[in-house]
Parts: sequence; structure tokens; C-alpha cells
Amino acid sequence: MNMSIARSTTKTSHDTPAVAQSDVDTAGDTDLRDAPVKRRTQRRRSFADFLTQVILPLMAIVLMGFAVWYVLDTKPFARTPLPPIEPARSPYAATLAASGLVEAQTENIAVGSATPGVVVQVHVKVGDEVQSGTPLFRLDERQLQGELAIKRAAVSQVTSELVRLEAEPRKEKIPVLAAQVSEARAAVIREADALRRTEEMVARKVITEQELVVRREALAAAQSILDMAQANLDLLKAGSWEYDRDVSRAGVVRAEADVAKTQIELDRLTVRSLVAGRVLQLNVRPGEFVGTPPGQPLVIVGNIEMLHVRVDIDEFDIARLSSTAPASAVPRGNLQVKYPLTFLRVEPFVVPKKSLTGNNTERVDTRVLQVIYQCDSIGLPRLFVGQQVEVFIEAAVPEPTAP
Repeated sequence: MNMSIARSTTKTSHDTPAVAQSDVDTAGDTDLRDAPVKRRTQRRRSFADFLTQVILPLMAIVLMGFAVWYVLDTKPFARTPLPPIEPARSPYAATLAASGLVEAQTENIAVGSATPGVVVQVHVKVGDEVQSGTPLFRLDERQLQGELAIKRAAVSQVTSELVRLEAEPRKEKIPVLAAQVSEARAAVIREADALRRTEEMVARKVITEQELVVRREALAAAQSILDMAQANLDLLKAGSWEYDRDVSRAGVVRAEADVAKTQIELDRLTVRSLVAGRVLQLNVRPGEFVGTPPGQPLVIVGNIEMLHVRVDIDEFDIARLSSTAPASAVPRGNLQVKYPLTFLRVEPFVVPKKSLTGNNTERVDTRVLQVIYQCDSIGLPRLFVGQQVEVFIEAAVPEPTAP
């Protein structure tokens, strides 16, 4: 047991050398034997201590600050920025709002060509004033000019034939036929005399009956020739037949009709304006081929002395529309200028709404009623055809229905 106590003492002395040394010093100093003993463990600070006591707290503080900043920065805010342009405001308490399109008084007339061909001359330019019948452009007409010359020659031919028929009989032909009649009559006299002599000879039994038959046939033939010559002379003296003249006149009329038809086709090659107005758009140039129908409007003409506005009223707002209600239009880009509108008419056919994207494959399920208003722009900035406007109409308050 003493040995185990010694081992324990030895181990303790090895584990706490500082305490043992302090005990020795204390034992040596008799004056401080009764003073309290202070035991303190001291060692060098390591990198792990620096990491846990300094670095980790700093990193925690930095991450905490980043988290706070990220939350504040990504938090959505309900912002209501001011519009760059003050929107248009309705002057009415109850308003029916719609979009409108400025058009010409005569509507926008897209002029096309009735016949295909190559354009050889353009007579107008954009902005020109035109009247009804003013030439706009002309197509190549050389082929029709050749056909016209042929048909005019045919008219001359049938006309000459009619004149010839009406001028008959020709005086120079009468003596010729009269001479043929005299010759045929002389032949009849000669054959008649020969037949008489032959009969006498047969009676005397000088010749056979066969010779008599031959002479009779010769006389009959001569008489037929005389009748034919006399008939030709009478026909020539009678002139042309009335019905032949009628047929010839009909031929002249037909030939003249062919000429007139070709002239009309030639005139159609010159495309003209059918209304008085102004050239709004020109999409044709010399040398271009024009088809039927053309791929785009060749010339757009319209009377813009007084502009109209075509307003699209949504089918849900038709009940609120009143023809006597005041209305005004506001052009886009100049929303503070108001143009007074006057009701003209309603087109009683609800059509699909156009989004004005220019895409011919677009499909919309909104249908609108088109109302035409007259726009009074006197003393106001100029409006142009095709310009979009915002239209405000004082809405009619529908009467409540009985339950």
C-alpha cells in the first residue's frame, strides 16, 4: 500500500511541476508559510484560439449584415411612377371611351387596274388635287393599238361592200349582159331555122329521125341559154337584194362594235380617278407590272376637305351609345387638344375588331360597331388620314329594368 501511495505521489509530482516547485519555495520561506497559495495555469495562445475567439465572431457579424442587406434590397416595393405624358381625360361624368381612325370624307378609295399590264406613265404624285376623270397612270397599250388597226380595216372592208351593194346596178355591166342576150337570141333563131329544115328533110325521108331529135335538143338548149342571159340582165338591172344589204349593214355594225370595244379596252388602260379629292398614297412606278387584283392599293384617293373619324364601339357598350350625345376626339401624342365630333351615321353591321398590327393572320374575339363622326379641325392642329385618336362619348345611362 505504501508503494501505491508513492506511485501516486510521483505521478502527481510529474503532472504538476509548477505546484511542486511552489511548495518547495514555500517550504523554504518560513515567513510566508502561513500566506494563501495562488495556483494559475498559464500556456501560449494557439491559432485555434485566435480562430474561435476572433475570426468566427467577425464572420458571423459580416454574414448577419449581408443577410440584413439582401432582405432589404430584394423586398418588393409598390412604386407608382408618374406617366411620361399626361393621359387624356374625359370631359364627361359618364364616359364611353373608344378608339377611332381618321379617314377621308369619301372614305379611303383604293384605286386599282381592271386589266393587267406594265405601267408606262404615272400622271400624278402624292398630294396632287384630282377631279373626276383625271388620269392617274397608264399601262402599255401597243398590243391593243395593233388590234384596233386590224378592226378598223375590217370596218372599211364591210363598209365598202355595203356601198357596192347600194350602188348596183353597175352601168358598165348592162351592155355586156345585153350583148349576151342578143347572142343567145340569135342562137335560138339559128337553131329554130335548122330545126325547120330538118323537119322538111325528114318529111322527104332524106335523113333519119335521129337528126330531128338532135336539132330539137339544140333548140331547147339555145332557148335555155337565152332565158339565163335574159334573167342575168334583169337581175343586174334590179340592183342588189334588200336582204343582202341588210346583212351587209349588220356586218358594218358588228365591225364598228369591235372597234368600239377595243377603244374601250384602250381607254381602260388609262386608270382615272372617279371622285374629286387628293392623292393620299402612290404605290406604282413606271416599269412595274400591275396584276388583277393587285397585291396592294396602287393609288389611294380621298376628299379630305372634311375629315371623318371611324370609331369602334365595343359590343358590350352598344347599349350606352346615343347618337345625340356629344363626343370629342384626342389625337395620340397631343392629348391635351380636343376635336369636337358630330354624329353622322352608324354602320349597322358588327365586325371583328382590328388590332392594327398589319398582320393578316391575326384573330380577335372582340366585335365592334363602327360609328362615323365628322371631325371639325378648324383652328386646331392638322389631322392626317390614318391617324389614331382616342374618342370620348358622353354615355347614356340605361334605365333600370323592373325585377
